[in-house]
Amino acid sequence: MPTLRQLRDRVKSLKNTQQITRAMKMVAGARIRRAELAMKAARPYATAVGDMLRELANGGAKDHPLLQEREVRTPAVLLMTADKGLCGAFNSNLVRSALNTAKTAGPQTRLYLVGLKGRVQLRKSPYEIAEYWPLLGTPFAELGRAVARKVSDDFLAGLVDDVTLVSSRFVSTIVQRPTPVRLLPVSSGEGAVRRSPTQNSYEFEPDTKSVLAALLPKYVEFTVFQALLETQASEFAARLLAMSNATDNAGKLIDDLTLVMNKTRQAAITKEILEIVGGAEALKG
Repeated sequence: MPTLRQLRDRVKSLKNTQQITRAMKMVAGARIRRAELAMKAARPYATAVGDMLRELANGGAKDHPLLQEREVRTPAVLLMTADKGLCGAFNSNLVRSALNTAKTAGPQTRLYLVGLKGRVQLRKSPYEIAEYWPLLGTPFAELGRAVARKVSDDFLAGLVDDVTLVSSRFVSTIVQRPTPVRLLPVSSGEGAVRRSPTQNSYEFEPDTKSVLAALLPKYVEFTVFQALLETQASEFAARLLAMSNATDNAGKLIDDLTLVMNKTRQAAITKEILEIVGGAEALKG
C-alpha cells in the first residue's frame, strides 16, 4: 500500500504529464490545418500531371527510360515516416507495411528511408539501407527533389529495377492508411483517359517525346512531394488523436489516485483518533 506522500507525488507527476500532452495536442491541432490545406491543394495538380502523362503515353511516346519495364532483380522500397514519435502506431504501421512490401519483393530489396523513425526501426532489418534523409530543417520541395533525383538516378543506372513508395494516405483526422504505390518505372497505362471522337486531343510542342522527357522527372518529383505532404498531415492527425487520448487517460488516473489518496488520508486520521480515544480510555482505567 503506497503512503500518502507517494500518492501525492504520483498525482503531481501525472498533472505535469497531462500539461505536456495537452500542449502537444494543441500544437498538433494548430499544425494539422495548414498541413491539410497544403495536401489538398497539391492533389489537383498531381491529377492533372498524371492525366497529361497518360495522354503522352497513349500518343506513342513510351520509349523514355523511366517508363521501361525490365526484369526485377533488385527491388527497392521508398519509406516515409516521421522524425518524432508520440503519435500512436503511426510510424510502426508504416514500417510494417514497408517490411511486408520488401518481404514480397525479395531479399535483395534496398531501402530508401525518409524520416528518423523509419531508420531507427529498420536499422537491424535484413535489408540494405541505400539512402536516408531526415525531415527536420529541409523544405519539402527541396527534400522531394533530392529524393526523386536519387531514386531516379539509381533506377536509370540499373542499381534498382523497381521502386515502391510506402507513405501514409490521409483519409481523415481519425483514419490514416499506409499505402504502397509503385513509383518507378512510371506506369502509364492505368486509368488511361478515353476521349470521345468529338473531343479535341492535346497538342504538344515541340513534340510528345520532348514534353515527356521534361514531364516525367517532374512527375516523379511531385509524387514524392505529395507523399511528404500526405505523411505530414497524417502524422499531425495521429499525434492529435494520441495526445488527446493520453490527456484523457491522465485525467482518469488523477481522479482514481485522488480518490485513493483521500481514502488513505481519511484512514490515517481515523487511526489517529482511535489511538487518542484508546489512550484516554486507558488513563481513565
